[in-house]
Amino acid sequence: MTKLKLMAVAIAAGSLFSALAAPAQAERIPLAAHRAIYELGLDPGKASTRVDTARGRIAFEMTGNACEGYSVSLRQVTELDTGEGKQTTSDLRSTTWEDGQAKSFRFKNQNFVNRELHDDVDGTADKAADGGLSVKLAKPKTPPLKLGGPVLLPTEQLTKILDTGEAGEHLLAAKVYDGSPDGKKVYETLSVIGGAIASQPNDLEEAVRAAPLTSIKRYPVTVSYFDPGEGTGERTPAYTLTFELYENGVSRALKLDYGNFALKGDLKSIEFLKTTPCKK
Repeated sequence: MTKLKLMAVAIAAGSLFSALAAPAQAERIPLAAHRAIYELGLDPGKASTRVDTARGRIAFEMTGNACEGYSVSLRQVTELDTGEGKQTTSDLRSTTWEDGQAKSFRFKNQNFVNRELHDDVDGTADKAADGGLSVKLAKPKTPPLKLGGPVLLPTEQLTKILDTGEAGEHLLAAKVYDGSPDGKKVYETLSVIGGAIASQPNDLEEAVRAAPLTSIKRYPVTVSYFDPGEGTGERTPAYTLTFELYENGVSRALKLDYGNFALKGDLKSIEFLKTTPCKK
């Protein structure tokens, strides 16, 4: 799955004072059930060596809570023009469920390239006491896998990023598993989290200029995903995801950097969905 797994930099003196004055055990804002649409295009801030033009859309939906678990569906359709009339269309579809304690995970991922199915993954993962995963794949059918831990699951990674930012820290290194691309890979990640942004400038997109986003903080985040086992020294990420992450889990200002080119994702619409409050 192309991660939309989605944040920026600067601390206002007032918000810093509020953080220092707040109770040490202040409860974090719950993740919001929501449906968001992002329009994709080439990022003009990055030189592109293999893609002339690009356009696409991401449809993202999260429902559930820490009691029921979190269901996430994502569809990303991208059209890339590599010149001389050569066009490639990628259609990535993903549905997952993760329990509230990040102990169990179900996932289905499909990737169509020019309408032909290239990847089709369906499986489950259960977390062991040491933080590793036991993975069972129905597609492609393979023997059970053991993945050494500790490993974070996608929503767990999101909450860890928020907790790290809330604590005033800026780095989170973690192994992450989301079932992509073949259900067998654990990515090594490094998240860089900027200071909380409390202000809401008038020039932000219309979709975020309404409650509850106007009254909560957001964090600038860059997550680099590395293929495992690349040795030591300076490493090149397989891809990098940059975004601003609100306290309730909503993301804006997406940038997906694939090395040879980058896509920019603008939040076009957001709808907050009804959910049952978690009483834990």
